[in-house]
Amino acid sequence: MPDNGIRILAEQVLDHLHQSGRRLVTVESCTGGLISAALSDIPGSSEVLEGGFVTYSNALKMSAVGVPEAILSQYGAVSVQTAEAMAAGALVHAMDADLAVSVTGIAGPGGGTDLKPVGTVCFGLALRSGPVITAQCHFKGDRSSIRTQSVQQALRMVLNT
Repeated sequence: MPDNGIRILAEQVLDHLHQSGRRLVTVESCTGGLISAALSDIPGSSEVLEGGFVTYSNALKMSAVGVPEAILSQYGAVSVQTAEAMAAGALVHAMDADLAVSVTGIAGPGGGTDLKPVGTVCFGLALRSGPVITAQCHFKGDRSSIRTQSVQQALRMVLNT
């Protein structure tokens, strides 16, 4: 079960989606399905949650949601370009969804570099009309804290649509 802060955000997101008559799909890497889990933990979420993709590997990012290999090669899995392609691709593959939120990052404790340290997390938010909104954050803390902060950020992005 998500912590209380995430649960409150998830309830707000579900209410927002219900009021706007939209359905959401998630596409997650470093959060490993935590966004979908937070939303689906709440009764009635099926009315607005289409489902989610957990695309941890680059191969699955390409095959499940159509991230171009060229983007992964040029920018890496942890980049706003990849987050953008993940969100846009999720809408292509989840035809009944109206918006998609994506997250890809380095939750640690290893895997960071000087250019992309642990805590670097990129987000994408795609709607059926308009450009994909992207964001990059640099979170502090351990793996669990970085993942929690990532879920919160993704939920806030959906809430602000």
